Amino acid sequence: MDRKDHWEKIYRDKKATEVSWFQREPGRSLEWIQATTASKDAGIVDIGGGASVLVDRLLDRGYRKVSVLDISGTALGVTKERLGTRAGQVRFIEADVTQCNADLACDLWHDRAVFHFLTEPEDRKRYAELLKHSIRPGGHVIVSAFATDGPEKCSGLLIRRYDATLVLEELGNDFRMLRDEAELHRTPADKEQRFRYYLLQRIPKGLAP
Repeated sequence: MDRKDHWEKIYRDKKATEVSWFQREPGRSLEWIQATTASKDAGIVDIGGGASVLVDRLLDRGYRKVSVLDISGTALGVTKERLGTRAGQVRFIEADVTQCNADLACDLWHDRAVFHFLTEPEDRKRYAELLKHSIRPGGHVIVSAFATDGPEKCSGLLIRRYDATLVLEELGNDFRMLRDEAELHRTPADKEQRFRYYLLQRIPKGLAP
């Protein structure tokens, strides 16, 4: 089964509220986004946010340029149905982030629980290249991934666990780490998963790393 087929099956077989990464409220993501994007016209891209309610909360707060990218059209369909007429305010992109050709130019890149699924070096390289091509100098990146003491598998797949040093090694010298915090996520099945959240900034031109 290829990557897209895997995720389409996950969202066909389970409700969006039953997957292990489900958050009823994306509190930390919202807090960090609001702290780094003063303008409601900031371009925000949510990577792998197919069925997440983050987009709902961003619209609630008046953000006007929100894009949601997900490999699963089924997951994106869940959000479109949930948003109803508000879905027209959002750009939905059905694509694998490692194969994406869409223009994702943005001020803020948000990724909760996608990056740790990229276990192949070439996939991580393509992810980093797309990120650097998309985020403006001075823009911000929020990445949330399993911590080094977190799960080794998720959704039947092996994952790659991270600390701040490893994240910077993968994304390259164009970024600096601004914030690094742990989060203990409790799944719908009442299991604990150890995540870490990383806030990075694309270094403005002319400034040293």
